[in-house]
Amino acid sequence: MATTRTRPTDAPVADFLKAIPDARMRDDARALSRIMQAATGSRPRLWGRDIVGFGVHRHVDPRGRVAEWMLIAFSPRARKLTLYVMDGLERHGALLAQLGPHSCGKACLHVKRLSEIRLPVLTKIVNASVRNRKRTSLKAGARPAKR
Repeated sequence: MATTRTRPTDAPVADFLKAIPDARMRDDARALSRIMQAATGSRPRLWGRDIVGFGVHRHVDPRGRVAEWMLIAFSPRARKLTLYVMDGLERHGALLAQLGPHSCGKACLHVKRLSEIRLPVLTKIVNASVRNRKRTSLKAGARPAKR
C-alpha cells in the first residue's frame, strides 16, 4: 500500500518560515500563518517538507477509511504563495471575484504577493472554509457510515 508523503511532521514551522530566502515572501508567509491560526484556533504544523497546515479534518477517503488532513494550509513556492482551501474554491466564487489578482485550481489558490490582493477578502475565504470543514469533520472515534 502506498503512503502519502504529505503527513504532519515535528519540524519547527518557525525554522521553516525563517529559511524562506525572499524577505517579502517570508513576511507574507508569516502573515498567512497568523490569519490561518486565528481562523482555526490551531498552531501551525509542517506537513511534508513545505506545507504549513492548521488543524485537523477527519473525513472518509474514497476507500472508506477515516483519514486526517489539515483544515487549511499554505505553501510558499518560488514565485507565488499557494493556499490550500480544503472545501474547494467553487463555493467561494463571489469572494474570489473581489480578491484581486490570483489563479486557482480545484482547491489551490495562488497569489504572488499579499500586497496585491484584498486581505479582508482573503480572511473571509479562509474563515468560511475553516467553518465548513469543521462542520463536516468526523468527531474523534466516529466510524464512517456504512455504504
